[in-house]
Amino acid sequence: MASEIPVLIITGYGLNCEVESHYAWQLAGARPEMVHYNDILERPARLHDYSALMFVGGFSYGDHMTSGHVFAGRARHRLMRDLERFIADRKLILGVCNGFQIMIKLGLLPGLDGDYATQKLSLLQNDCGMFQNYWIRLGFETGSPCVFTRGLRSMPLPVRHGEGKVFTLSRRLLERLEEAGCVACRYVDPSTGRPTMSYPHNPNGSLDAIAGLCDPTGRIFGLMPHPEAYLYPENHPHWDMQRLEGTLPAAGLGLQIFQNAVEYLRHGA
Repeated sequence: MASEIPVLIITGYGLNCEVESHYAWQLAGARPEMVHYNDILERPARLHDYSALMFVGGFSYGDHMTSGHVFAGRARHRLMRDLERFIADRKLILGVCNGFQIMIKLGLLPGLDGDYATQKLSLLQNDCGMFQNYWIRLGFETGSPCVFTRGLRSMPLPVRHGEGKVFTLSRRLLERLEEAGCVACRYVDPSTGRPTMSYPHNPNGSLDAIAGLCDPTGRIFGLMPHPEAYLYPENHPHWDMQRLEGTLPAAGLGLQIFQNAVEYLRHGA
């Protein structure tokens, strides 16, 4: 029987991870639909036909004037009222890589004090000054309310970005993120499992090793690494060694993030 959980995946203008993302939601048991950004801007009320929304990875508008900035600017003027209603209806929003950058620039994250329309953080150029494309180890914060990361402790995922450094000049804001459980995952040293600021395990110099954030409700989540790129065991660069060692997982570990979301939408909190 077809899933009754509709998921909107916005496409177009340089976004390029829609096919993998569509398949991830499908494998998790949802009914995803890819819709061009122009069609959403023309009729924002379409958002309310869906239970979840995903901003995918890529290079929207060529990362003009910093990554995600132009996409977020258009959304701020055309979609904000409907996005706030979407959030009030307790629906889910996921952003990956460029999608996370869009959410930060738009103000959907961190969503402190119920404010989803004011940018409070930024994502800056990687400290190394270069685009990074390799696998890192992600550690999840068990105290976070994040719907998408429930029950998860750690997983390897690929990063593919040039502007991924979570940054603010306000130490108090970072403290508030910790207090509200908004830090959902961090870059960790694979040998110790501890958060790290050291390159290459932290690929961008992100403050407090932050790799992903959620809002205080846990229903809005964005991260720089790509879970949709690890749907099969063979996606991992060392899958053959894992098979020889008997550690090859039954499915790609990134799929769990989408499965958690579908489980929430089926059964609630």
